[in-house]
Order: sequence, then structure tokens, then C-alpha cells
Amino acid sequence: MKTNELSHAIIGSAMKVHTALGPGLLESAYESCLYYELVQAGLQVDKQKAQPLIYRDVKQDVGYRIDLIVENSIIVEIKAVDELNPIHVAQVLTYLKLSNCKLGLLINFNVQRLKDGIKRVIID
Repeated sequence: MKTNELSHAIIGSAMKVHTALGPGLLESAYESCLYYELVQAGLQVDKQKAQPLIYRDVKQDVGYRIDLIVENSIIVEIKAVDELNPIHVAQVLTYLKLSNCKLGLLINFNVQRLKDGIKRVIID
């Protein structure tokens, strides 16, 4: 599956979750349900994957955990906040750099219309 098709599938699954649950829950609830939907769609998904930091060729386990990595190529960072801030984008950019993935989806479920809570983050 190409990156754009995969991204579309992830967003479609997120919309299913948001339609069923609506805003107002904890991030962990949305993460668990989105994980379920993606696995049911036949996708390979890692949940709460530890992401080490390599500093001067030394692996540092500093507690970074990526919410979801889909098909080893797209990072999904889930939020349930009043609004997305630049620090949330910076977090996804950091995860992209550390993981060597090129695309991240920042999804805020605490919105009335999910399309208003989705941000694509791309790194070259």
C-alpha cells in the first residue's frame, strides 16, 4: 500500500472511532480504539513503541514512546486537547527524525469535526 493510500486508511479509521466516541475522552481511549480499527483493517501496527535516542553513537533510552506506527512507515500521534500547538508538531517531527519515517499524522480527537483535528507532518 502506498503512503497516501495508507494515510487515507488511517484517517478513515480515525473517523470511525471519532464518530462512535465523539470528543471528551482520554487519549488512551482513542489510541486503543484506533489501534483496534487499524488491526481489523489488516494493517501492521505497533502501539506505544519505545523510540531510543542515539547520541554520539550511544543508544539512550530516555522514555520516548510513539503512540502508533502503522506499517513501519507512518507515525500516528494522538491528542485529546483543546487545540493543537506548535509543540505537538515539534513532537511529531522529533519522532519522525528518530524513527526515519517520513510521514506523521497528528490527530486531535477533542474536536467536533475530526477533519479539523488532523495535521499531516512530513519530513524530507
